[in-house]
Amino acid sequence: MSEEVSSEVRAPSKAVQLALDFVEPGDESLLESRENLGKKLPEGISSKQLYKDIVHIAWPSFIEMVLTQLVSMVDMMMVGRLGVWAITATGLTIQPKFLLMTLFMSMNVGATALVARYKGQGNQEKANNVLRQALLMTFCLSLVGSVIGYIFAEPLVKFMGAEEGVTLASGVDYFRIQMIGFVFLAMTSTITATLRGVGSTRIAMIYNLISNLVNVCFNFLLIYGYLGFPRLEVVGASIATVIGQCTAFVIALTVVLKGNHYLILRLKDGFKPDWATMKSIANIGIPAAVEQLVMRAGMIIYVKTVASLGTLAYAIHQTCMNIQAMSFMTGQAFAVSATSLVGQSLGKKRPDFAEAYSRRTRRIGMVFSIFLGLSFILFGKYIVALYNTDPDFIKQGAKILMFVAFCQPFQSSQFILAGALRGAGDTRSIAVISFVTVLLVRPGLAIIAIHGLGFGLEGAWLALIADQLLRSLLVFLRYNSGKWKTIKV
Repeated sequence: MSEEVSSEVRAPSKAVQLALDFVEPGDESLLESRENLGKKLPEGISSKQLYKDIVHIAWPSFIEMVLTQLVSMVDMMMVGRLGVWAITATGLTIQPKFLLMTLFMSMNVGATALVARYKGQGNQEKANNVLRQALLMTFCLSLVGSVIGYIFAEPLVKFMGAEEGVTLASGVDYFRIQMIGFVFLAMTSTITATLRGVGSTRIAMIYNLISNLVNVCFNFLLIYGYLGFPRLEVVGASIATVIGQCTAFVIALTVVLKGNHYLILRLKDGFKPDWATMKSIANIGIPAAVEQLVMRAGMIIYVKTVASLGTLAYAIHQTCMNIQAMSFMTGQAFAVSATSLVGQSLGKKRPDFAEAYSRRTRRIGMVFSIFLGLSFILFGKYIVALYNTDPDFIKQGAKILMFVAFCQPFQSSQFILAGALRGAGDTRSIAVISFVTVLLVRPGLAIIAIHGLGFGLEGAWLALIADQLLRSLLVFLRYNSGKWKTIKV
């Protein structure tokens, strides 16, 4: 690289300074070793520094995920004031939108892993190229997805169970507006994924929180027609979401154009396809897409099985799943740390640091998971009562939360180690594990436990526990094999 290019690439950086940045690069012999190398840290590097790195990356992601989930709940509450039909109309669009998002979200996994690798190597130009190519891929995929979603909005919403009338009409209108903003959502998610790869999670947290606040404000104005704005009801809720997504995109784009978070998007470089880089992204991303599709299919079978138990049982199940989803946030936030730090460590040819980071990330996650588990055990009935005050609902819901409490440590371990494997580019093994556990074990055992053994809702959650235990074991065994250290990306 010439001096001219090099000086152009290097911009004032706010990227996180890690303990990893202060050690010498390793060599191929370290990468080829599958031995446990991360027990002893180099001289001058302390465990405290590593824990600080982990938390520094994780806490913005955690806050972002929790507050985004809370905003989503507020969003649903505001729509719910219009009536049950409004909740149904918007709710039926979630799964089709999620399936279309799989087109680009899986590619983001590849972008995160590659950017982390190149940052570890100190190759800023290649990291920037991954950002450009990932944005080009995301634009094309999301544009195709938005057109498909817009054209086939009505049959998709019908397929999800919408009946003729106001529910179907409102659902179609809501979904089509979402498809108009789909490209902005996709492009923002790709920028966020690459920023996470270099460890810059705080700025992603900031613009996503601003987006959520904008969404809530415009919900208030457009759903109900306050302060002179038209009352658009469900349509207003969808427009508010798109305005929030556009806001996030503008801020995120500004961040990478300024280039003060390691990544620099120079428009003058253009967006000419680099097929080799795209292939590298796809090699990691396609297995991630398979994983997501497999998980969705397994969840649909599982949910339909639970739904056969009746309205009360299904309501309790959905409530406990919602509570469990909130408990995911800790594991997912630390998984972001594991993905970024493992990827950067391997890029620097320091698998010892990859192991040291992932081991300590898992320890922190375990502490939080035990705390959450004890909270569910001690305060389960009070938590369930926030959703419904029916005594039978509370009693059975608190019982199910015991299952949620039990699986917390395994859930956390699985999230974090899977994040570490993704950081290494080992997405194929995660896809295979998900196929076995989520598509086969969980729905299969649920069917047997509910219809064969008559265990009711408890049987469904026994199946979920079996899934979590087996998934945690298989992910641990894959991680412990050390094969992820030798993967070329």
